[in-house]
Formats: sequence, C-alpha cells, structure tokens
Amino acid sequence: MKVVTLDNIELCKQNNRKAQLQVYNQYCDAMYHVALRFVHHTAEAEDVVQDAFIKAFSKLHQFKGDVTFGAWLKRIVINKSIDYLKSKKQRLVELDEVHLKVIDTDTSDKWLVEDTTTLDQIKQAINSLPDKYRYVVMLFLIEGYDHQEIAEILNITEVASRTQLSRGKVKLQDLLKHNHYGERY
Repeated sequence: MKVVTLDNIELCKQNNRKAQLQVYNQYCDAMYHVALRFVHHTAEAEDVVQDAFIKAFSKLHQFKGDVTFGAWLKRIVINKSIDYLKSKKQRLVELDEVHLKVIDTDTSDKWLVEDTTTLDQIKQAINSLPDKYRYVVMLFLIEGYDHQEIAEILNITEVASRTQLSRGKVKLQDLLKHNHYGERY
C-alpha cells in the first residue's frame, strides 16, 4: 500500500479522484474503527466515516500540515461521531459550567481495575456512562487526547474536561466495583 504524501493531498485538493480514492483506501478502515468505538453499530459507523471523508475532502484547503493527515482526519471522524450521537438524542444535557469546579487528581492516581475485570466489562461500563462523561473518558483514555484537545472537540472548557473526566472515572470505578462484587446483574 502506498503512503499518503503531501503530493497526494495536493492532488486531492484539486479534486483528483484517483488521489482521493487512494487516501480513502489508506484511511477508511482505521477511521471506521474510530467511529465504531463511538456509535457502536456498523451501518452507523460506515455513515459517519462517509460523512467525515466528504467533509475532509471539501475542507481539505484547511489542512495546513501542522499535524499528520491521519490525525486531522481522525478529529473529523470523532466530531462527526459525536454529532451523530447528538442528533440521535436530539438534545444534549447542557452543563452549567458555573457549578463545575476543578477536581485535581493525585499524580499517583492510576486507572486501575481488578485483575478479574474483563475488557468487555470495561467497555460495557464506559458505554453505560452518561454522555458528558463517556465522551471525555473515551477521548482521553481510548483516543489519547489531552484536555485542551478534548475541550476544542467538545466545545467545553478545559476545566469542564478535567472535571468530567474525574467524575466519569469515579462512576466508571463504581460500575466496575459493582461488577466485581456481583452487585449488578
């Protein structure tokens, strides 16, 4: 497989279909898996990826090369995934940031779970978190974004990102603790 180069990106900017197909083929599988982690259904993930590529190719003039093309595209896929989830619910719980406070965690604080906890239990627990926590937890833990990037993606403050991550972690640990002790069915 050929590597996408800046020359390919320039050709894509000129609507070169062959270059666009090459870029699509290079990134579609990885972007599908990113979308699937958010929307959880194959058809919906395919739709999200399709929309993301359409947006990426139409906004390619905004790509400045300060990050890799893959990172730029991944951000579009994540935003499209979140937009899809928002439209599906047709309303978001708006956070009143006046009531939020920064919750600093100890530097020795780890995201640890019991050895007996399975990956499926962790995924299920993450998926059962309220959206405002789930998005931040997924972006931080799974996608590897920092709080500044999460704030930009979700259009919240960095303080809100930190707070939601901290609260999401507490809820996640509580959910996993209940699984461990058999309190949940």
